[in-house]
Amino acid sequence: MSPVPVARLTTRHVAFLGVPWDAMSSFLRGAAGGPAAVRRALASPSANWTTESGRDLAAEERLVDAGDVHVGADASAVEAIATQARAVLATGARVIACGGDHAVSLPLVQAHAALHGPLTVLHLDAHPDLYDTFEGQRFSHACPFARIMEAGLARRLVQVGIRTMTPHQRAQADRFGVEVMPMDVWPAAPLVLDGPVYLSLDLDVMDPAFVPGVSHHEPGGASVRDVVRLVQRLQGRLVGADVVELNPSRDRDDVTAMVAAKCVRELIDRLLE
Repeated sequence: MSPVPVARLTTRHVAFLGVPWDAMSSFLRGAAGGPAAVRRALASPSANWTTESGRDLAAEERLVDAGDVHVGADASAVEAIATQARAVLATGARVIACGGDHAVSLPLVQAHAALHGPLTVLHLDAHPDLYDTFEGQRFSHACPFARIMEAGLARRLVQVGIRTMTPHQRAQADRFGVEVMPMDVWPAAPLVLDGPVYLSLDLDVMDPAFVPGVSHHEPGGASVRDVVRLVQRLQGRLVGADVVELNPSRDRDDVTAMVAAKCVRELIDRLLE
């Protein structure tokens, strides 16, 4: 990807935006290293830039690197991330963001909703991340979708791959009208979503056998093929996406980073349509 200053972005571009923030992680830190690890995996000579549709991203001038958002350690980072994402989106470029822990999705969705209005959010995850508060923190990576729904940023939230829904989070899902597709009913047919669609991919939606480099290993998850097929077959107007929760300190031989890079390439392919 070619590095391009925000001032030079246009409606032609899809911009990779790194969000190296993990201050809201509840169990392990390390996801802040995600953007750098994904960039290394994307550039690895062990693979190439071609998507499964045959698009050569290495030759795609519309794909650019918008650099990283630089944030502090506390919750003030939420506004800093939203501000930087809004600046990129204001150029007309689309954003593929890379976290960081799942707390980064709140400001990213805020920025997209400011441009497009309330979104249809497709959330792939082992965890619903709907806690009202977690360990006393309202901006924990366990809470972003509660904040998104109570702020009216999404008119529809579809969660796929969930397999750890606590009674509190079930009550939250009912309260907000969340459409939950647990792992045992992973969609066999293409998902059809209306309106502007934002996709948030937590890598731990996949089984730890495929993604050892995440902080929360949750057995019984999806395969890489399940996720890639869902992205490729999704029917809807995708306006933005994030890939989060890669923790390089837990990875093995860059396996998870390569999975993340694969997902990023396929999402870029959809954003370039």
